[in-house]
Amino acid sequence: MALRLVWRRPVIAFDLYGAVDSFIAYIARVEGLSSNTVIAYGSRLERFATWCERGDIDARTADVRTVRMYLAELSREQVAPRTIAAHLSAIRSFYRWMAAEGLIDGDAVSAIASPKLPRDLPGVLTTQQVKALLAAPDVSTPAGLRDAAMLELLYASGARISELAALNVESIAWSERTLRLWGKGSKERIVPLYRRALDVTHRYIEEGRPELLAQAKRGDGTNGVHPLFISARGNRMSAAMLRRRFHMLATLAGIPSDIAPHAMRHTFATDLLEGGADLRSVQELLGHASLSTTQIYTHLTPDRLKRAVTQALPRGE
Repeated sequence: MALRLVWRRPVIAFDLYGAVDSFIAYIARVEGLSSNTVIAYGSRLERFATWCERGDIDARTADVRTVRMYLAELSREQVAPRTIAAHLSAIRSFYRWMAAEGLIDGDAVSAIASPKLPRDLPGVLTTQQVKALLAAPDVSTPAGLRDAAMLELLYASGARISELAALNVESIAWSERTLRLWGKGSKERIVPLYRRALDVTHRYIEEGRPELLAQAKRGDGTNGVHPLFISARGNRMSAAMLRRRFHMLATLAGIPSDIAPHAMRHTFATDLLEGGADLRSVQELLGHASLSTTQIYTHLTPDRLKRAVTQALPRGE
C-alpha cells in the first residue's frame, strides 16, 4: 500500500518579548513618541509579558477577560488607578499594532473601556507668586541670566519642562516674536512671546550664555545646533537639571515645595482664560490633542465664566 504524505505547516513559536521589542521600536521610529513615553510603554508591556509567561497564558489569544485579570492583579498590588489606566493604554496600543501586523487574528482587547478617573485640578500660582518667582534669579551672574530666561519662557509659552530642555537658540524667531516648541509625538507648535520674555532671553543669549561657554571652555554647539539652556560645564541642560533649578528658585521666592514647573504651564493657561482667550486658542497654544484636556482649566476660572454668562445672555444682569 502506497504511503500518503501529508504536508503540515511548521509551527512557529510566538515570541512575546520579541513582539514587544518590535512594537517599541515602531512607536519610537515611526510614530515618533518621546523617549520617556517609549520607556514607559516598554516597562508596562514587559511586566504584562512576564505575567503572561508566569501564568502560562498565550498572549495571542488574550481577550477582555484575560486583560481584566491582569489589571485586577495590579489593583491588588495597590498600583495607583492612573497607573493601571496607563498599563491598559499600552496593552491596547500593542494589540492594535499586532493585529495590523498580522501577528494575531482580530483585536478583542480594544473592547476594554478605559476607567473613568477623577480629574484633579492642577496647581496654579497666584499673581504675587509668579512675580516673586520671576524676580528670584540673580541676573548679575551668567547662571542667573539663564535662570531668568528659563522662568520667563516657562510662563510666556506654557511649555513643558522637557520642551524647554530641547530648545535651541534657533528656536526663537525674533522678528516674529515667536517660539517653536516640539511637544508630545514630535508635534510642532508656534507660540507668540511677550516683549519681556524676549528681552530677558536675548540678554541671556548675548551676555550670560557666552560667559558660561567661556567658563566651561566649550565650543558653541555642533552641526549648526546651539542648545539654549546650558550648564556650567557648557552642556545642554536636561529636563531634570532645569527642574532642580526651578525648585531652588521657587524656594528662594517662598513658594511651597510641592509646586512643580508644570504649575507655570497651568498658570499660563488659566491666565489666558481669565484674560478672555477662547478655549480652542488655549488648546492650540498648549499643544493638547483633545479639547477635553484643556477644559479642565474652566474649573479654575469661575469668575470668567460668570462674566461670560452675564455679558452674553439677555437676562444675565
